[in-house]
Amino acid sequence: MALPKQHRLKSRKDFQAVFRQGIRRHGFYLTLRALRPSFSKQAAGDAASQTPTVQIGISISTKVSKRAVVRNRLKRQISAAFYHLLPRLSPGWRLVVVVKPTAAESKCVSQQFLQELEQLLIESEVLDGHS
Repeated sequence: MALPKQHRLKSRKDFQAVFRQGIRRHGFYLTLRALRPSFSKQAAGDAASQTPTVQIGISISTKVSKRAVVRNRLKRQISAAFYHLLPRLSPGWRLVVVVKPTAAESKCVSQQFLQELEQLLIESEVLDGHS
C-alpha cells in the first residue's frame, strides 16, 4: 500500500533539512532520521487550525543493491509498514528512512521492517503515546 501524497517527503530541500537538523536512530536494517515539527510558521497564519501532516521519505542507495527491482521492493515494504503506522504517528514530524545494505542481504520480510520501524519511532518519540 502506497503512502498518500500529502504524507510524502518529495523535495531535495526537505530531505536536506531532515539530514542536517534531524535526530538519528539506528537499527539493524534501517536508520531513521526525524525532524521535530516547528509550529512557528503556522501560528501566524490561518493554517493554525489545520494539523500538520507527517511527511515521510525513503532513501535507498545503490550500495544496498545494484538492482532497481530489489531497491523498489524494499521501498514498497517500508511504505507498507509506514501505512500501517500512520494513524499512530505524532503530527508535524518529517521522517527519512535510510535503508542499510543488510536489508537486501537478508531475506527480510515486511513484518521485520514493521517491528524495527516501530522500535525506531518509539526511540525517537514520534509514535503517539510513546511512553
